[in-house]
Amino acid sequence: MLLGLTAPDAGEVMLLGQPGTDPGARTRVGYLPELFRYQPWLTATEVLTLHVRLSGLEIPSSERQEQLALVGLAERAGDRVGGFSKGMQQRLGMAVALVARPELVVLDEPTSALDPLGRVDVRDIVLSLREQGVAVLLNSHLIGEVERVCDRVVILDRGRVAAEGSLAELLGRREVRLHVTDLPTGAEARMAQVGEVTRSGDWFTVLLPLDDIDTAIPDLVGDLVALGARLHAVEPARISLEEKLLGILREGAAR
Repeated sequence: MLLGLTAPDAGEVMLLGQPGTDPGARTRVGYLPELFRYQPWLTATEVLTLHVRLSGLEIPSSERQEQLALVGLAERAGDRVGGFSKGMQQRLGMAVALVARPELVVLDEPTSALDPLGRVDVRDIVLSLREQGVAVLLNSHLIGEVERVCDRVVILDRGRVAAEGSLAELLGRREVRLHVTDLPTGAEARMAQVGEVTRSGDWFTVLLPLDDIDTAIPDLVGDLVALGARLHAVEPARISLEEKLLGILREGAAR
């Protein structure tokens, strides 16, 4: 619907502040579909050149080569696409999606057919786009990848929004388990400053605040060590996004 490939049943689509029905709104959008095919007789460089021409933008050839280098295809720039593996074609698709300097990138299963190294490369590219202020809409069934790179998540169940929000909002409470011996005076009180504390022998479970997770654990560990406690283990824990997804889908199936 964002890209005009299908029409909504109701309502309207706004794309980068413009009506989604306006083709001009899509000139600032990069798109990698799940299923795509490039002309097998073209080289990787020629595929990028073709898509730059279709975009109507002036993109120097040096920038096109930079995109191929970004996705790991610099040494295959002059090779015909027909000889590429599925993973190499996926990398080329990423380059095509990014070559016209988009403000929004729509990626549909971008790590499909990629080996573990390729998945890491795509993850790094997505994180780099975020740092540059480029919005990324990522669709994927690889929940671990979603959890690593996304700020906000929408879970769809049979075409309807089953849940949405930030990772902290969706995954709820987060805890840290600490194995502590030689417990000094004031140590439990320091843990209680962070959140609710439960104890089982030398193991302490501390409920973490959602708004201060990044600093709460290192600050707490540093203070406990300074007090004289001996820490044998620090185990952050929370429900995973995959567990959350499965719970939602099973609940929906039971209705």
